[in-house]
Amino acid sequence: MRKPVALQRLLERLFLGLLAGALLLSARVVSAAHGYALWGDLKYPEGFAHFEYVNPQAPKGGELRLVSNLRVSTFDKYNPFTLRGSAPAYLSDLMFDSLLAGALDETGSGYGLLAEDVQVAPDRLSATFRLRPQARFHHGKPVLAADVKHSFDTLMGPHTAPSWKTILADVSGVDVVDERTVRFRFRKPNRELPLTVGGLPVFSRDWGDETDPKTGQRKTFDQVVMDLPIGSGPYRIGPVKFGKDITYVRDSAYWGKDLPVRRGTANFDRITVKIYKDSTARLEALKAGEFDLMRFFSAGDWARRVNGKRFDTGELVKAEFRHRLPTGFQSYVLNTRRPPLDDIRVREALGLALDYEWMNRQMFYNSYQRVQGLFGNTDCSAQALPSSAELLLLDPWRTQLPAAVFGPAYAAPRTDGDSSLRANLRRAQALLQEAGWRWRDGALRNGRGEPLVLEYLDSNETGARVVTPWARNLEKIGVQLRFRPVDFALYQQRLRSFDFDVISLAFGGTHNPGAEFADLFGSAAAGIDDSGNFAGVRHPAVDDLISRMSDAGQRDTFLAACRALDRVIAHSHYLIPQWSAGTHRMVYNQWRLASPPSMPPYATGEGWAIQTWWAR
Repeated sequence: MRKPVALQRLLERLFLGLLAGALLLSARVVSAAHGYALWGDLKYPEGFAHFEYVNPQAPKGGELRLVSNLRVSTFDKYNPFTLRGSAPAYLSDLMFDSLLAGALDETGSGYGLLAEDVQVAPDRLSATFRLRPQARFHHGKPVLAADVKHSFDTLMGPHTAPSWKTILADVSGVDVVDERTVRFRFRKPNRELPLTVGGLPVFSRDWGDETDPKTGQRKTFDQVVMDLPIGSGPYRIGPVKFGKDITYVRDSAYWGKDLPVRRGTANFDRITVKIYKDSTARLEALKAGEFDLMRFFSAGDWARRVNGKRFDTGELVKAEFRHRLPTGFQSYVLNTRRPPLDDIRVREALGLALDYEWMNRQMFYNSYQRVQGLFGNTDCSAQALPSSAELLLLDPWRTQLPAAVFGPAYAAPRTDGDSSLRANLRRAQALLQEAGWRWRDGALRNGRGEPLVLEYLDSNETGARVVTPWARNLEKIGVQLRFRPVDFALYQQRLRSFDFDVISLAFGGTHNPGAEFADLFGSAAAGIDDSGNFAGVRHPAVDDLISRMSDAGQRDTFLAACRALDRVIAHSHYLIPQWSAGTHRMVYNQWRLASPPSMPPYATGEGWAIQTWWAR
């Protein structure tokens, strides 16, 4: 059962990572142009009319009724960028334009949105964007270079998630060249930085520009809570029923509606996002016709509970849409800041006790495949033995890395064919004994007599069903894994301070990994509360490979670095890989909704509907 990402800030982080993957720019291009390709030619030439996967004649009007894709049961702010609180689902995508926009049918490319062109300096130490003169914020003022600089400076300030600072650490500053020209300066040449800054949300300087009556000073960004965002995107906030739903209303005067990157999109007059307190309530509301589209992550729900009268009449359609997105690396995350998880032998032993093949057969209806590494379904995935280029990067760290890094690519333990759970558990027992854990006095104990007890933290009580088979197998080798459900607010608080042993998270994948991985696995991020380095990885080899991956100027160099990183993370057993699906499982109301004939290969399920579908 695939679990939705638990944290709003993690969604923001993954949003940034996906933007970086979708929009990466070519450092080899110097002259200003309508778009950039990372390693080859752009699919869409200058002057293209629209993306191929849209219907440019799609009618405008009607309403799309969705269910929130967040685990939080409500929202308490309109500012999606600050640390505390929960913002409504889809707000960032609908309300904030960026300098560049990506296409859903190609990777490693970007096309001008707020910017009519972008120019990367020959030394790759800056990128200059020229804004479109027609670009307007929701309150009618033009989008100017000063607004871009303000957005960047604000996101780099003290009141936003630390992931922004990590991803943008190599941006040394922003210059307002003239009213509609802005230049980003970089500390070093980096193939992805022009695109990373091109994917940042841009908001007006007027948002939250009020004086605090208590201090007489302008509000700090964390005090901008319920102020309506002033963005330039195709939708604004409309009617709101707190605890129940929020409606985004299409801006009929949206400045960018005739741009090639926007034609055939934003077709609904209203997008209403409904909120339910649990998965059972969501499913029953779908069957009752309370909303029009829902994506499913539960294999059990999909196989056994997606049925009823509206399905029988053909009103609701159950469909799977195959995609070519990266698998991501949904995993059990082991917090290596705490003993005994700081011992690689203990971590490997825990992974050997997970019987994925049994779970997939008995619990998941054979609907998933096992995650094998960081970069599944991409060219970055490590294969077979390390290449000479990979070894060149890994050899300087040979004495500090597991020997397995220099052998075959990681493969998760199996329990079918010539493999068995019994053999895996025997290997796990041997590893634990090697790490100093012995059975005595009725428990597996270390030299100080302490039992091996771990806590699995979750904000959803239904998670016990999935973790219980693993816990039973661990018990056979003397390890106690205790399930601890907590309310979502406490869950967020404990994750922000890394107060956990084991958690489960669904990390999004990318075809073009870069600086965002410093937030996920970099040593600096490991010591910053609220960062994305949940596993607490602190390793100079990892830092070096992330830097080389981000800075690579040639595709071959880039692939060697990301494949080497894949080997190091996988063979270090920071993560116990879970499972992924090759399709988007969705139910939609075909009496109310219409769509283009096929889904573009790199679209998310709800994102495809929000962007390109229309009302009948």
